[in-house]
Amino acid sequence: MTPLEKIRAELALKVGENAVFDGWKQEAVDSAAAQLDIDRDKARLAFPKRPEAMVAAWIEAVDAEMARRQPPEKLADLRVTERIRTLIWTRLEIAGDAREAVRQGLSILSMPQNIGLGLSTAWHSADVMWRLAGDTATDFNHYSKRTILAGVYGATLLSWLDDDSEGWTETAAFLDRRLADVGKFEKLKAQWRKGQARRPSFVRFAGRLRYPPR
Repeated sequence: MTPLEKIRAELALKVGENAVFDGWKQEAVDSAAAQLDIDRDKARLAFPKRPEAMVAAWIEAVDAEMARRQPPEKLADLRVTERIRTLIWTRLEIAGDAREAVRQGLSILSMPQNIGLGLSTAWHSADVMWRLAGDTATDFNHYSKRTILAGVYGATLLSWLDDDSEGWTETAAFLDRRLADVGKFEKLKAQWRKGQARRPSFVRFAGRLRYPPR
């Protein structure tokens, strides 16, 4: 990591907190630099200037802080669903002081010109969570798990943004329901795969029609 990358990583979460008041603008970087006693010119050089890139740098910092707080060995005794729940909840706790900036950031990433960046950051965050949870899949499951998790996390984030309940209890209940739905889906998928070997194959059937046994 270069010196400027270190400064960017150090600044990012504070930039998000200041973006609540300053928006995703240079003023948020200046405020964060002052709070952390980082030279303003170095901070401006280290941190992205475009709003969408600022949001992406903040999300990257959330990924890193989540990994710091919840390393794999800390999650090892939990079931997989509990690991994922813990990781998602940790992300919300990290973002707590920047909640209104998160709302602005999602609006920025949802702009047509930024959708690709938004999708890539969501995919990367889901990938980090699955790796921390111990996933080593390299087949189709690798992609399906990350796609599903990105959807669960995105939906939970939207619920959290409008949650005024004590301790975010409404968001907690929402997250538990989503994870339960995913668990049911995974069980059905496993059952389907288990019976696939015994299930009649249309391809084999069609092949026999074309090349009947002699």
